[in-house]
Amino acid sequence: MGKQPNLYAFSDIPTLARTLRTYVIQCQNAGFERHGLFKVAVSGGSLPSTLAKALLEPEDGGSEDAVDFAKWEIFFADERAVPLDHADSNYKLLKDELLDKIPKDMGQPKVHPVNVNFLDDVQEMADQYQDALMQSFAAKDSVKLPIFDLLLLGCGPDGHTCSLFPNHELLRETDAWVAPIEDSPKPPAKRITLSLPVVTHGTKVAFVATGAGKKEILKQIFDTEDGRSLPCGLVNEGGAEKVSWFTDNGAVEGVGFPRRGSL
Repeated sequence: MGKQPNLYAFSDIPTLARTLRTYVIQCQNAGFERHGLFKVAVSGGSLPSTLAKALLEPEDGGSEDAVDFAKWEIFFADERAVPLDHADSNYKLLKDELLDKIPKDMGQPKVHPVNVNFLDDVQEMADQYQDALMQSFAAKDSVKLPIFDLLLLGCGPDGHTCSLFPNHELLRETDAWVAPIEDSPKPPAKRITLSLPVVTHGTKVAFVATGAGKKEILKQIFDTEDGRSLPCGLVNEGGAEKVSWFTDNGAVEGVGFPRRGSL
């Protein structure tokens, strides 16, 4: 059997958030060592509020525990074709939950929202976002795929992640870094998303999944053969030990897959 993802379960959200903070800072510091920046992709859902709980807490001590947002570059793992102030916008969600709450002394990250001039043409919107990625990741030499220092993702009740949905043709996309979707089974229908190869190519991938509403899908993803073909299962398969799941006990009740004790 090949290497497997790491599954962590916590008694409550505050405990999860503390460990997530440690993990994100480890990824940040590794990114700083590699290239002086921390390049991260973030999805929507409940993730931004958990992220805020994790990152905006006062530091415990020295620079090892410090979040330095001034060296962060934030991209969106997926985005809806809506204005940036729309209730469905992942940018608005991250702005409201995290970005607007960052104290000045923590620095301000460089954030890459989508180009709203192309809301009616999601292919062009995806191409424009891919160009933004290429300017960041491939400025010096051409690369086959961007390598994010960390991708922070959620898991839908159907096993979708980003805007990669079960049995959708986009799961077979191998060339594009960013792909359009016009028939999302979850509204709004028009979106753009990072492709599966970009997600699994990241240095680290973290899922945050909490609440009893997630236990059936997590059982499927971790304990069944069918679950391995769901988008989250495909990320587990492609990312293997680079993937970590941060869950609470309610979300993994009945899941047989072994938990890890600590980072």
